[in-house]
Amino acid sequence: MIEANGMAHVILTVSQFEAAREFYCDLLPFLGLKKVYDGNNFVYHVGGRTALGIQRCAEDYQTERFVQNRVGLHHICFRLRAREDVDKVADKLREMGAFIDRGPKEGDWAPGYYYIVFEDPDGIRLEVNYVPGKGVLTAEKPLTLSDDPNWDQNA
Repeated sequence: MIEANGMAHVILTVSQFEAAREFYCDLLPFLGLKKVYDGNNFVYHVGGRTALGIQRCAEDYQTERFVQNRVGLHHICFRLRAREDVDKVADKLREMGAFIDRGPKEGDWAPGYYYIVFEDPDGIRLEVNYVPGKGVLTAEKPLTLSDDPNWDQNA
């Protein structure tokens, strides 16, 4: 058996490339990621044992927006090192005029779970969270969403 060492990178394809470039080039350095490439159709930031790339979509799709429950990506989440950092990101998002869906607030995914969910200019859902300790790995029984009658796939 091997053990993964984090998420190497995620690449998001966006229809509003210029607006997304501005959004991510403002937010990601605030999260400690460094811009290592910025071209006409692609921007790439690296840090925190991951990287996030933003690429321009094909011309045929320029009028489309993200649909969270369509096949594919649901959302991406960055783990932060302190609860206070979630609040700092919330302040930054408000300063940026970003759409905040909910939070910062406590959640019940794991003991001490604290998060905020927001959207980029294409409506792609992002989250930042703080979870103390080992999170869901401290639970005696595994997390099973299918057993939860209150689980909302749209959350």
